[in-house]
Order: sequence, then structure tokens, then C-alpha cells
Amino acid sequence: MKGTRSRSVHAGATESYMQEMRDLAESLRDLSPGAIVERALAEHGTELGISFSGAEDVLLIELAKQTGRAFRVFSLETGRHHPKTLEFFRGVEEHYGIRIEYIVPDSADVQALVRHKGLFSFYQDGHTECCNIRKVEPLRRHLSTLTAWMTGQRRDQSVTRSELEVVELDGTFSGKDAAPLVKYNPLAHVDLDYVWASIRGFEVPFNELHAEGYVSIGCGPCTRPILPGQHEREGRWWWERASDKECGLHVPKKS
Repeated sequence: MKGTRSRSVHAGATESYMQEMRDLAESLRDLSPGAIVERALAEHGTELGISFSGAEDVLLIELAKQTGRAFRVFSLETGRHHPKTLEFFRGVEEHYGIRIEYIVPDSADVQALVRHKGLFSFYQDGHTECCNIRKVEPLRRHLSTLTAWMTGQRRDQSVTRSELEVVELDGTFSGKDAAPLVKYNPLAHVDLDYVWASIRGFEVPFNELHAEGYVSIGCGPCTRPILPGQHEREGRWWWERASDKECGLHVPKKS
């Protein structure tokens, strides 16, 4: 498959390309997260970006570092992160000797939203508009320079991720030269206990907010600690339905 990422795929080639992706997914299905990360970096090199949100997906950076290959990490700097998340970003850069590529929203779009609706409009009319401006569009811009990206999504995180595959064609974003974008989810089939056992075993740095009851960590105003027994995503956009707990970065597959 190497070399197919950087060229546009015409409509007539779409089905064969999708079959190629299904074959790749099948070959990766039973591999460990580390082996999937290795394969992804071997396929795409630095035309793949590792998405880092400041939560437990720091494990992806650890696994990438262990491959010995060059890799890139990016993060959406929304302007609304908790201060401890920003401190965590700096700690990760120092621990791994890397520079995270911070992707920022269009300042004019942010200014227009805040002037028109204020800083906390999402509590009244939902998080979609704010997330589109601060996260989705900046991500779209960045992914258009890549052939693949990697996320820390897991199937057990929410009802909207129950059919997640370890590798798939992104149904929302396009890659470099408007070609189909490959999306790797090396943690798709593992659970939160596996992730934390790995973080502790590898002595990976983690966000201090986790010790305060935060599990799934996003923007400060839209994230809160959860109570014992609550699902991890209940701390995100807690005023909305469980089926709405996506910001637009990851669109669930239609059955």
C-alpha cells in the first residue's frame, strides 16, 4: 500500500481502494497496539500525524517512540484548555524530546462567535457550533496536509464508537491532494484498564486532572470529573444526550 496515500483516488478506483483498506484492517485486527503503531509509521512515515488531546492517548506517543521511527504529534489548541492540560503538554514535550504541532482556530471565526453569543453559548444551544470553529475546521485544515492520522479512540468509550476499526478510511476528512485519508485507531479493541496499566508500566507522564476524577479530558468548560460508577464520557458535555457526545472529529459509522 505504500505510495498510494499521496495521490488522488478517482471515483472508479474507490471500491478497489476500500477493499485494500478492508484487507489491511483484517491483517491488523489481532495485532497489539504497539504493532499497529509500527505498521502505520512504516506505511506513512511523517505524512502521518498522531492526534494528542492531553488525555490518556499519550500512550500512542510512547508506542511511537518505542518504534525508533520518526513521528509527528499534533494537538488542537482550542484556547479553552484547562491550565493543567497545558502544563501536561509541556511535560510531554520535555519527556519525549518532541515539539507538538499546535493547531489553532481561525481568530476571526472565534471572535465572531464570542461577540455574537458570548463565551458559553454551548450550554444553551449545544457544543456543535463552538467545536466546529475551535476543533473541526482547524483539524480539517491540518489533515489536508497528511496522508493518515492516528487517534486514541476506543470502542468502549461511547455508544458512538462501538463499531470502531483499528484502521479505516476517514469518512469526514480528506488528506493530502484531496486523497482519501487513512485513520488508525490502535487502541480500538482495548479497554481503559489496559491503557492505564500500560501508562503505569511504561512510566508515561499523564495529566494531573486524572487524579482529580477527570477521565475523558477536553476543553475546560465542557469537561468535569465523574462520579464512581459513571461512564467516562459522562464527564464530557454532561448536559447533552449520550448519543451527542462527539465534537465532530470522529463521525460514527452508519449501520
